[in-house]
Amino acid sequence: MAGVVGLILAGGLSRRMGGGDKSLSVLGGRTLLQRVTDRLAGQTDALLLNVNGDPARLGSTLTVVPDAMPDNPGPLAGLLAGLDHVAANRPWAEWVLAAPGDCPFLPPDLAARLLTGRGAVPAAIAASGGRSHPVIGLWRVALRGPLRHLLEGGERRAGRFAEASGAARVEWPAEPYDPFFNINTPDDLADAERIIARYPDA
Repeated sequence: MAGVVGLILAGGLSRRMGGGDKSLSVLGGRTLLQRVTDRLAGQTDALLLNVNGDPARLGSTLTVVPDAMPDNPGPLAGLLAGLDHVAANRPWAEWVLAAPGDCPFLPPDLAARLLTGRGAVPAAIAASGGRSHPVIGLWRVALRGPLRHLLEGGERRAGRFAEASGAARVEWPAEPYDPFFNINTPDDLADAERIIARYPDA
């Protein structure tokens, strides 16, 4: 989609998965990172990867944007890194579409529906089953200033940034499976395998 840069957030510590790189977990023969990359590539003009440490371990050819803030402050730091990179290097882009690297079933219309559903506001977040998913959203690049201010003030909650930005909430159905199902534990990965077995195109 013209003017939209995708950002895969994979800079977390994956504590509930036992540490390491959760995005390298294999689901249905492909890593989570491959699945998210494939799903977002067709919806954006370019893709970035937020990861910390040596990016070579992931085997990805995507442009890497590490956190600029210390101590792994969470997905908002990854979003800020992506917004800053786009502002400095991709002046043609107006939007960043962010999604975590542990959501393998992202909908193919994510960018289009968020862009339409935002109305006149500078951001939109995904929702399903009555729950908001503020880490999955479309953000105007100009929001990087307010985001930096929020982070420097100690705020780490993605939902708080969505609220402060006036983000629109765009709903998807959660049946037959939740398109925003995210994998935090080995049990979640097993559940995702069951979804893939039943819905091979998920």
